[in-house]
Amino acid sequence: MLRTSLCGLLGIDVPIIGAPFGPWDQVELAAAISEAGGLGSVGAALRPVPEMRAQWARLRELTARPFAINHTIRPFGAEAFEATLAFGPPAISFHLAVPGELIARAHDRGILWIQQVVDRRQAQEAVAAGADVIIAQGGEAGGHAGSVATMVLVPQAVDVAGDIPVVAAGGIADGRGLAAALALGAQGVSMGTRFLASAELGIADEWKRRIIEADALDAVKVANSERVLPPYTLPGARVEPRALSTALIAQLREHPEWIDPAVIGPRIRDAVLAGRGDQYLPFAGQSAGLIDEVLPAAEIVARVVAEAEAILSAYRGRVDPSR
Repeated sequence: MLRTSLCGLLGIDVPIIGAPFGPWDQVELAAAISEAGGLGSVGAALRPVPEMRAQWARLRELTARPFAINHTIRPFGAEAFEATLAFGPPAISFHLAVPGELIARAHDRGILWIQQVVDRRQAQEAVAAGADVIIAQGGEAGGHAGSVATMVLVPQAVDVAGDIPVVAAGGIADGRGLAAALALGAQGVSMGTRFLASAELGIADEWKRRIIEADALDAVKVANSERVLPPYTLPGARVEPRALSTALIAQLREHPEWIDPAVIGPRIRDAVLAGRGDQYLPFAGQSAGLIDEVLPAAEIVARVVAEAEAILSAYRGRVDPSR
C-alpha cells in the first residue's frame, strides 16, 4: 500500500482523508473510509449536542480505526466543541479559521489537530499555532473553499509547513489527483465530492445523480450566501461556497434582494437536518466532472491508491537520472 508520513501520524494505512459534510449524517461513510484504511470524518454543525454524541458513539461501534470530528466557524458551537473534547476523538479538523486557543485545548487532551487552510497566510498561521496536519484546500473544492487553485496552494503550504504533513484538497477524485498531490510535496489528499457520490452516504439519490452527470463548469460559486446560510460566529476567512447550479443560486447571484433570509434560511436548515437541502444548495466541487458512478467507499479508496501507485511507478520508469 502507498504510505506516507501522514499515515504514521494519523494511524492510517493509506494517505486519504474523507472530507466532513457539516450537518449531514455521514457516520456509515466515515466508518467505511476508516475501515478501508483512510481517515473518515464527521461534521459537527447545526445538530443538537445529544444527537452528535449519538452519532459519535455509533461511529465507534462501527470502527475501531481512527477518525476525525470537524468544526467550523459557520457557525462555531462552543458546546459542541466541549462535547468533542470530552468524547476524545483521535483527531479534530477545523476549517475557515485558525483558532490557537482551541488547538491548545485539543492538544491538552492528546487530540491531533488537522487544520484546513485556503491561502498561504492561513497556512503560516496554522504552523505558528501548532497544527499537526495542514489541509491545503484549493478553490476547486465544493462547499466552503477559497479562491487559490490547488496546484498553487499546495506547494505554497508545503513551503511554509516544514515537517508538518500537508494534505491536498480540491479537484481530486481519482489516483491521478493523489499522484499529482504527492508530486507537489503533499503527503496525502482529502476528498469530498468523490465521497458524496458513495454508496454509504445517506444523501438523496438525486444529489448523487447530479454529481455523476455534472461537468466541472456546473459547480459554481454561491454569491451572497449570507442571505441563506448560518452566520460566521468567529473571526476567520469569509469565502463563497461552491455547489451545483440551482434556481436559488441563480437568484442569489442576480437578485439577492428578492430572497427573504427569514423565510428561506430556516427552510434550508430544516431540509438539511432531514437529509436533503440539495434542491437548494447541492454542494459539490469541480471534481464532479471526473466522477461518473456511485461506488462503495472501500472501492473508491482502493481505486485511488491503485491508480496513484501505477502512475508513480510508470513515471519512475520513464525518468532517466543520467540525462
